[in-house]
Amino acid sequence: MKKIRKAILPVAGLGTRFLPATKAIPKEMLPVVDRPLIQHVVDEAREAGIEHFIFVTGRNKAVIEDHFDRQYELEVTLTERRRFADLEHLERDLPVPGQTSFTRQQSPMGLGHAVWCARDIVGEEPFALLLPDVLVQAERGCLAQMIDAYQEIDQVANFVAVEEMAPERVHEYGVIGVGRQVGKAFEVTQMIEKPTPGRAPSNLTLTGRYILQPEIFQLLETQSWGAGGEIQLTDAMNRLALNQAFFAVKFEGRAFDCGSKTGFLVANVAYALAQPDIGPKLRQKLKEMLVD
Repeated sequence: MKKIRKAILPVAGLGTRFLPATKAIPKEMLPVVDRPLIQHVVDEAREAGIEHFIFVTGRNKAVIEDHFDRQYELEVTLTERRRFADLEHLERDLPVPGQTSFTRQQSPMGLGHAVWCARDIVGEEPFALLLPDVLVQAERGCLAQMIDAYQEIDQVANFVAVEEMAPERVHEYGVIGVGRQVGKAFEVTQMIEKPTPGRAPSNLTLTGRYILQPEIFQLLETQSWGAGGEIQLTDAMNRLALNQAFFAVKFEGRAFDCGSKTGFLVANVAYALAQPDIGPKLRQKLKEMLVD
């Protein structure tokens, strides 16, 4: 079984649901407490052993590249002010040279097209795909849990992360059909993108974390337009499933859809409550607000 060394992070979206905040700032750089959304996702990938981070960017996303680079003026200022703890923090988050790659998706043609844009950087090896709109708060990261399950399977296979969704909301997501249990995972019998109400095969929805084999790129290259007039990743995965196994991992943890305003705000509260330095005070403030 080949090791998962590379991860694709699609960050080309316009973030229109967060306008005007995202007029000049990419939605991926909006802070969840004191770290940008994209940093949380990179942290999850790094914990899982990812060695190479591939960002698929678009226009006005240069600040993401700058975030994962050195800022010498800031480092000099922090050194002069003897703020060594902050310096150490910045150094810990900084990728090593050659660990990041950036490629451009010139047109918003869908998630499948964004993944295809990274094909030459990934090469002929399996890779992880993490959607930065989704944060997963867990004791052990979602991708790490998936890789644990992936390493137990003695065959070429693809993996998706899933979570239980309220039946009335299932039609908003990609949904899977459930097969037999295999170790920490179970077989995926079908994948449907946003099924019509009442037609979903289960209430388990795709959560924005994938492990995919490189053959997906060949399929994406010829993939026809799908739902929303975009090249849908789910359509290509269904074609790949005709020849390769797909498994799902129902991860332990809580996912937040940070592509929505409500999900983003709830994520901020949840992550803040988990921090010992601000959690107790915030909890008290929230209680006071709810009483009022």
